Amino acid sequence: MVFFETLQLGIENVFSIGPLLLIAGGVLFGIIFGAIPGLTATLAVALLLPFTYGLGPYNGLSLLLGIYVGAISGGLISATLLKIPGTPSSIVTTFDAYPMAKNGKPLEALSIGVFSSLIGGIFSTIILIIIAPQLARIALQFGPWEYFSLGIFGLSVIASLSAKNINKGLIATLIGMLIATVGMDPVTAHPRFTLGFLQMEGGFSPLATMLGFYAATQIFLDSREVNIDTTAIALEKKRNLLTMPFKLVRHQIINFLRSSVIGTFIGILPGAGGSTAGFIAYDQAKKASHQKEKFGTGHYEGIIASETSNNAVTGGALIPMMTLGIPGDVVTAILLGGLMIHGLQPGPLLFRDNADVVGTIFVALFVANVMMYIIELGLMRKLARMIQVPKHFLLPTIMMMCVIGVFSLNNRVFDMWVLLVFGVLGYIFIKNEIPPAPIVLGYILTDIIERNWRIAVMSERGDVTPFFTRPISVVLLLLALVSILYPIISERISDKRKNHAD
Repeated sequence: MVFFETLQLGIENVFSIGPLLLIAGGVLFGIIFGAIPGLTATLAVALLLPFTYGLGPYNGLSLLLGIYVGAISGGLISATLLKIPGTPSSIVTTFDAYPMAKNGKPLEALSIGVFSSLIGGIFSTIILIIIAPQLARIALQFGPWEYFSLGIFGLSVIASLSAKNINKGLIATLIGMLIATVGMDPVTAHPRFTLGFLQMEGGFSPLATMLGFYAATQIFLDSREVNIDTTAIALEKKRNLLTMPFKLVRHQIINFLRSSVIGTFIGILPGAGGSTAGFIAYDQAKKASHQKEKFGTGHYEGIIASETSNNAVTGGALIPMMTLGIPGDVVTAILLGGLMIHGLQPGPLLFRDNADVVGTIFVALFVANVMMYIIELGLMRKLARMIQVPKHFLLPTIMMMCVIGVFSLNNRVFDMWVLLVFGVLGYIFIKNEIPPAPIVLGYILTDIIERNWRIAVMSERGDVTPFFTRPISVVLLLLALVSILYPIISERISDKRKNHAD
């Protein structure tokens, strides 16, 4: 009974002209920020947070949630059309969405991506509404042992990302892990690998690192063709963008469901993030697919896995924020501040004392996902024309936005140099067939693995047996082992079949 009353309060608070316009405006603002490399969801929400103070809790939270949903989904636009992720969570989307666009299907790639964003967002919202407290209790059982095992499971994705050359994939991962170790020791706070430079004690900014290896590298690669006349990709005028992705639902329902579950669960775990969810969901989709060889060439299954999972993180990340007062990611940390400036205290008491606010968050998040789909679908053809802009205009503009975004996050000139240096390194790596994806994966997961390994071992005075006796930790380690061995065994079986056939 209380559940339905909470939803009813949320519907009454959201379904009026003011909140609906604010959600729509927030979604549009978020899409623009998400689509422009360097201007992240974090920056978009942070910029408008002070303006929500005078709007009241209902209108203010509606605006911020609209921005959050729009920015996460908006990252697929530049990832699809330019092979430059608008947000870090869209990195995996570049693997298949960009090749599909280059193959003459930009609208199809975008429509599949936006529809997948809708499915992931709606799924995580439903989970948030129905079983938020129960899922939060599961997340509470995650200690350093479980987080370490989760990081190892994430690293097992390398086997799929480096199918062509596992040795180069391992080299790339080690490079990413080495980059992540520069700066302050996560446990003792002692500087390491700084080479005596004060600026390096803060480490390499995640945004600068990821944009360096993806955005700047791609700009350097594309700049070689800046004076070459290229034929613009024709946009399919007769394609029905509304019904196109629905044809995939029947055949891809398991992919949608699996990716949504992965994204929601990763979102619940503080600090894991959308990029981690994207890598894991993509890897699992590839393992389960009957068309593994098509992944990375413009295959719709890869787009579905990436966009469904990274948008499912939004609802998942709100679960620990609302039930425990622990933000699931950086954006929800800012949303936490949004609650506090209105005198609200996140945690179990929020559900008891402020049911109207809880209901508003539930309904506003649902409406924001629907509006995101409608707005992006309506702007689809205009967005797709980005690929027809001359590169000598487009590339410098994107580079400038990357530099501005990187600098504005921490106000450090050093981060701008990091962007440039890693862009050059990424260019050199790609020319030598070293993939950038494992570098970013290693960089993302190293902090989770190292920090939790050391805390776990220190807390048990050197005893490592809890890693193999705690149930969740054991399951994750076994999944990691299966994830590593599966592609190797399946490849050998297929080779034997080919030999027998010959």
